[in-house]
Amino acid sequence: MASISREQNGRRTIQFVGPDGKRRSLRLGKVSQRMAEGFCVKVETLARSVALGQLPDEEVSRWVGDRDQVMLDKLAAVGLIPKREAATLGVFLDRYITMRTDVKAGTAVVLGHTRRNLVDFFGMDKPLREITRGDAEAWRINLIDKEKLADNTVRRRSGIAKQFFRHALKHKLIFDNPFSDLTAAVKGNSSKFRFVTQEEARKVLDKCPDTQWKLLFALSRFGGLRCPSEHLGLKWGDIDWENSRMTVHSPKTAHHEGKESRVVPIFPELRPYLADAFDQAETGTEHVITICRSGKKNFRTRLFKIIKRADLTPWPKLFQNLRSTRQTELEETFPSHVVCAWIGNSEAVARRHYLQVTDEHFARAVVRPPEAVQNPVRQPAETPRNAPQQESETPAFSEENEGVRELAGCSVGDEGFEPPTSTV
Repeated sequence: MASISREQNGRRTIQFVGPDGKRRSLRLGKVSQRMAEGFCVKVETLARSVALGQLPDEEVSRWVGDRDQVMLDKLAAVGLIPKREAATLGVFLDRYITMRTDVKAGTAVVLGHTRRNLVDFFGMDKPLREITRGDAEAWRINLIDKEKLADNTVRRRSGIAKQFFRHALKHKLIFDNPFSDLTAAVKGNSSKFRFVTQEEARKVLDKCPDTQWKLLFALSRFGGLRCPSEHLGLKWGDIDWENSRMTVHSPKTAHHEGKESRVVPIFPELRPYLADAFDQAETGTEHVITICRSGKKNFRTRLFKIIKRADLTPWPKLFQNLRSTRQTELEETFPSHVVCAWIGNSEAVARRHYLQVTDEHFARAVVRPPEAVQNPVRQPAETPRNAPQQESETPAFSEENEGVRELAGCSVGDEGFEPPTSTV
């Protein structure tokens, strides 16, 4: 237990037993008794956390993070917090990104974008411990007002900043994550949804320059694959012609257990394009898609030109909307969990980012079903409230209703005719 002692000059000191079993003193200076009592509670919690080898709870971590450097040095001197040199933002971020050899090249680029935003705003030499929650909020506003980034981009970079500082917190470089209050969940943007009809898909396919491009488009529109990662990962050994199935490897979800790959039907609309590519493939060819494998060419730029040649207006998020269209189509026929297993996402993600309301939905909604015309359901006419009620005929006497007749005019208890049973 920690205790508070008061010297004659009004200075207060907290005395407690440290994790090493020795008695320690934390000098607070001239503070009120109430403030000293608040410090005393936090000191007890910190001492207990250190003794158990655990991080303190969020409230105490925030309290430590709000202390000035003088008090932090005092807490470190008595063994309540680790004594570390204040890490600077630039050095910390560079070390963290270099350490993340487990991420893909695209993810490393995204981490780099957020690092640049942080360094531009705070400076390379900003000590991590000096960044407050207010500073984090000001940084987020700067991304919107000065950087002019889209809402989802701001959310994504806020999430990465939160990830950076969570790592710093884990290694006790800071005592509170100043970015933890920022919203990081990416929202679905229905304004960029575009349903690509079967007719439009045929027009695009007709303008594709070769079999490989036709298959690449068909895999997106009729197979629902992510482009380019899942297209380029597809091999002829993954194609099960006999059972009309293919195994799709997904680098995006590979870090989730059991999500490294999924089995997708070879849909009837897709099969002809897959068969044509197989017939034209040279002996020993391993990959289904053989074009643009170096990564130097952009699939999106080429598809944009193909769509223009088909006399169509290119839609937003060219490949994403092909995948979204396919999921929306399949949901009309198959259960949602089945479609999600084929497409490779969750039902929550599908509702937020994939499923669309189409013109066909509206058209079907305003057409009266034929059954309603031929066999209208008749609803019983409502009896006007002021119409006299007809007396029901008295049932004929029988042994079955004799007991009921005897009860006529008698009151019935709250339980009714039958006593309650345990099965009701």
